[in-house]
Amino acid sequence: MDSLTGVRVRFAPSPTGFLHVGNVRTALFNWLVARHNNGGFILRIEDTDAERSRPEYESRVLEDLRWLGLEWDEGVDRPGPCGPYRQTDRYEIYRDYAQRLLARDKAFHCFCTEEELELERQQQQARGEMPGYSGKCRGITRAEAEARRESGEAAVLRLRVRPGTVGFSDLVYGRIDIETDQISDPVIVRSDNSPTYNFSCVVDDVLMRITHVIRGEGHLSNTHRQILIYEALEAPVPQFAHLSTVLGPDGQKLSKRHGTTSVEEFRLQGYLPEALANYLTLLGWAPPEGAQEIMALDQIAGLFELSRVSRSPAIFDRAKLDWMNRSYIGRMPAEQLAARAHGYFAAAGLIPTRPGEAVLQWLALVLDAVRSHVDHLDQLPKETSIIYGFESDPPDLDADARDTLRQPAALAVAVEFTKLVEERGTVTLEGYREILGQLKAATKQKGKALFHPIRAALTGRGSGPELEKLIPIYEEGSRLELPRRVMSCRERLRAVLNSLDR
Repeated sequence: MDSLTGVRVRFAPSPTGFLHVGNVRTALFNWLVARHNNGGFILRIEDTDAERSRPEYESRVLEDLRWLGLEWDEGVDRPGPCGPYRQTDRYEIYRDYAQRLLARDKAFHCFCTEEELELERQQQQARGEMPGYSGKCRGITRAEAEARRESGEAAVLRLRVRPGTVGFSDLVYGRIDIETDQISDPVIVRSDNSPTYNFSCVVDDVLMRITHVIRGEGHLSNTHRQILIYEALEAPVPQFAHLSTVLGPDGQKLSKRHGTTSVEEFRLQGYLPEALANYLTLLGWAPPEGAQEIMALDQIAGLFELSRVSRSPAIFDRAKLDWMNRSYIGRMPAEQLAARAHGYFAAAGLIPTRPGEAVLQWLALVLDAVRSHVDHLDQLPKETSIIYGFESDPPDLDADARDTLRQPAALAVAVEFTKLVEERGTVTLEGYREILGQLKAATKQKGKALFHPIRAALTGRGSGPELEKLIPIYEEGSRLELPRRVMSCRERLRAVLNSLDR
């Protein structure tokens, strides 16, 4: 364990849409820091945007995080000592802390209208000055302010920014100091009494005892304002770590034009959560020398330190993600893979919607034969077209298979193989191996001259999965009641050889 102890971090999404690559990586890095330091991971929902926040998006956030394996210690559905964990349930808390700042003269009411502020900005720009709030209402006494508010005049509450400098040492970007005269007295409570993001965020982080704020670099511009609010509240300032932006291959900020970006879309396409989470950890974080790229989250948590996070933008490489997902698919036990992939086959009308144990066991054989040819699970049904009955009668052989069976020696192998299969009726794997011995003796063929004709006659294709994997798949599949029938070896051989006579 490193020097961080008693670590508490939070992921605070707004339920205004689906989780995308950038904010999922933020959640992931927070979770890793918490687990590396035996700390707490808090899930807070920042739903103060009433127009765009939706309960269904909040539910999706929780579902996506759980799908990725990122469980939280406290949150909206997991009560803890610092709740509630949804901002719209905390408005009384924000009002109380705003009143404390007002009572200490750390904040003041501002009665400037939007029209007055806009005119002020235009005048500042005309004079070549940096636009900002002029402090016009700073001198209004509390008594005058209360009287004006009681008369119905609208007002916001602003933080009274102190003179001097404000700064922090970011754990990724280093020391960043600025003069406070660059910060206009920020609004902390709107005229409708709702808190602004910067204020509610700080109050929540104080009360939830957050020790490390880990978020995207887009929040860098908020941090100095937030530190001033921490100071005004006389609260300890957490450590900050801002994560670089995730870019597409073209160097532009990752967006829908680059293809899939949301967890929902990756899940529907059949990316495994283990693979997606593993890949996202590598966007801006470098494993220690000698560590493997493919690791479970618990392994990564044991190695993860913010000191290894880069300030350089991370490039989202779909080809690298596909490679990693393919690796996970290849390593997964076939039975587990069948349990995860059967929905894609059901949606394609290839197996029942609620497959029984026998169908899942057979599907495991199928997946073991074709898994090396796919990048994600939604590609599997297409790859298994070699498994099911021929789509046309007579079968439509591919060019390689037809060229092979036009050769007299190859056709002789196919005919003899068909005869030996007919004699057995049902072919087990052991029976297939015995047939090969008989076939070699009868035809004097071996190697490609033996196996290419068998493949062509059995599958109608010149290439495909190993024959020893296909034989049990055909035989066992033909005995199952499936929406799309699987032909036995004998039926397939008959269909192909009959097609050559037409």
